[in-house]
Amino acid sequence: MLTVRSFFLRWCSVVLFALPAHATVYPLPDNGRLIGEPIFHRATHGDYFQNIAEQYNVGFLALMAANPDLDPLFVKADTVVTIPSQMILPQVPQRGIVVNLPELRLYYFEPSGQQVYVYPIGMGQPGLRTPVSTSTISEKRTDPSWVVPESLKQRYLTEQGIQLPDVMPPGSTNPLGRFAMRLGSSEYLIHGSNQRFGIGMSVSSGCLRLFDADIEELFSLVTIGTPVRIIDHPVKISYEANNARYVEIHSPLSDSTISAQSPHYHQAFDTLIKGQNDPQLRAEVTHNIAKQVTLMSGLPVNVVPSNTSSTDK
Repeated sequence: MLTVRSFFLRWCSVVLFALPAHATVYPLPDNGRLIGEPIFHRATHGDYFQNIAEQYNVGFLALMAANPDLDPLFVKADTVVTIPSQMILPQVPQRGIVVNLPELRLYYFEPSGQQVYVYPIGMGQPGLRTPVSTSTISEKRTDPSWVVPESLKQRYLTEQGIQLPDVMPPGSTNPLGRFAMRLGSSEYLIHGSNQRFGIGMSVSSGCLRLFDADIEELFSLVTIGTPVRIIDHPVKISYEANNARYVEIHSPLSDSTISAQSPHYHQAFDTLIKGQNDPQLRAEVTHNIAKQVTLMSGLPVNVVPSNTSSTDK
């Protein structure tokens, strides 16, 4: 399997073609938290993960996690690629903007309470992680100038020998893109980008970046004062019809893995096994949860065997 590090080493030989991102809007379910439907893409000659991710407006790493056996740079024609288009809504109040860092997604719950917009994001790289927080949108700027943080200027100078300016004016070289929104009184922004590569990955200095079309749309929807909640939920669960119980597991932000000893695993296990009194059924559910912990595919999976889901309550 190709790692993110080896991907970066090979990326320089690939030319990106700019494809428009398309907003993904889901109706909010009446019951449960599962949204979307599975989508499968049959690759054509010349396909690679970046152009597939942009075509379906999903994150790059999410696409890698859902297809661990495929080479993200060279997808053979007729290969079936799983698109991570189905997901479980985070278990938090459905208000304003919710960012779940491990899944590299931003959710915008419109005020009517009828639907949710879902966008892939780029976020802070290791050592510069976007912090878990509760805030609001305090400022909106079109064609923003970028005041370069001193710490970032020093890091670029030390690591790459590049002298960044104090202020970068609007334009094609500005990494904030054309739209930016500030989180509270912090230095963190939700903004666009002058590079298409990096959406759906941990590559920024702490801000949250979106595809140009996505940030333009979100910018038009969001008002000053909109609540923003940034969370760290690598494990999500949902009860659905006929006693179906779904789990969705993403790679955690830290270097540690999700195991039987981690609180995330315990919470999912205790909830999903609840009410399963048949020993064989409990064993199957336990096995299915453990398998998802190992895979960390980021895809929602029903861990209750289908032939028993409608009878065991």
